[in-house]
Amino acid sequence: MSARILSLLLFAAAAFAAVDGVVINGTTGQPAGGVAVALFKFGDAGMEPLDTTKTDAQGKFAFAKQTLGPGPHMLQMGLDGVAYNHMLQPGTPSANLQLEVFNASKQPGAAKVEQHMVLLEPSAGQLAVSETFFYRNAGKTTFNDPAAGTLHLFLPEAAEGKVRVSALAPGGMSVERIAERTGRKGVYKVDFPIKPGETRIDAAYQIPFANPGVFQGKTLAAGAVTRLVVPKGVTIKGEGLEALGEEPSSKAAIFGMKGESYSVEVSGEGGLRNAAQPAEPDESEGPGIQRIPPRIHDQMYPILGISLAILMLGFLLLYRRSAK
Repeated sequence: MSARILSLLLFAAAAFAAVDGVVINGTTGQPAGGVAVALFKFGDAGMEPLDTTKTDAQGKFAFAKQTLGPGPHMLQMGLDGVAYNHMLQPGTPSANLQLEVFNASKQPGAAKVEQHMVLLEPSAGQLAVSETFFYRNAGKTTFNDPAAGTLHLFLPEAAEGKVRVSALAPGGMSVERIAERTGRKGVYKVDFPIKPGETRIDAAYQIPFANPGVFQGKTLAAGAVTRLVVPKGVTIKGEGLEALGEEPSSKAAIFGMKGESYSVEVSGEGGLRNAAQPAEPDESEGPGIQRIPPRIHDQMYPILGISLAILMLGFLLLYRRSAK
């Protein structure tokens, strides 16, 4: 059999792969009966629904009339108002799957914010602030409280409530969320279910800034370890700061900070994108963080998110062990 014929047969088998499996309630360890399961595909039009079904009493489901074509697909299950996703990438199994869902509670239980990272990037007349919250749920119940929110964050008055928030669930995709005002001055709530495992929530905003200047912030998550991060070319000083060294890839300086409230003096200019890519940026990739013309203002947040993601991965590997 020629290689060409073999590849065609393999492609045909993948194109007509069955989609079935069993859904387990991870909270009880029992089969999850009566759970809605939806099948989606990703194409030029984005995420398109293909079919829906429900699990039987043994938690089993099957899409007998649906086959997987080329490209990625996704299964989505729902329990207690929370959706759980499972990606089906080309070449990965789609039959005899074992998937988990969890009961939800308005109580945090074992869910808590372990790390709170604050990245400060000053430039001409403005300070870009990116905050990342690493949420860990070591239990078997999803923390979900749409009314009160599962995360509270503080915004300086100068931000005027303008903040871009995205959240990444365990094994999921990054989605945008809305930060809503609470009854407390400067405090905003984010509604996002905290599933068992690790969840990451990012918040990015800008404030007017005279260089050098003072930045004041708060960590509202009880027990969270707070780290302040500044790119190369930027210095900070303030009471309670503890220098922890540099993140190897970006040479960003990392500082520990104790207490709920903090105030630091920031001087200099710099950005992670500029530190990681010292060469002049290509126009097709968008401008660097230090100089952002008004016409691409809306692109600042994705750029910050990507840069911060690179930094956070390196940081987490370096400091999680020492934190323990």
